[in-house]
Amino acid sequence: MAEESGVSGPTIRRMEGAKGPSKSLAENVEAVRLALEAAGVVFLADGEQRIGGPGVRLREPEET
Repeated sequence: MAEESGVSGPTIRRMEGAKGPSKSLAENVEAVRLALEAAGVVFLADGEQRIGGPGVRLREPEET
């Protein structure tokens, strides 16, 4: 994740800790979010409903 997002390993570990990303710089949180989305993670917006309830999903494979 550090390599893909450009955020340092220690910062990633802090973001994964008990305090979560709320104590991180907004730029670092955004960089990690963009890296995860590029890898196929879909973040559901507040109130967005999808099968399986709230949370995150993997992007559906594209039809060819």
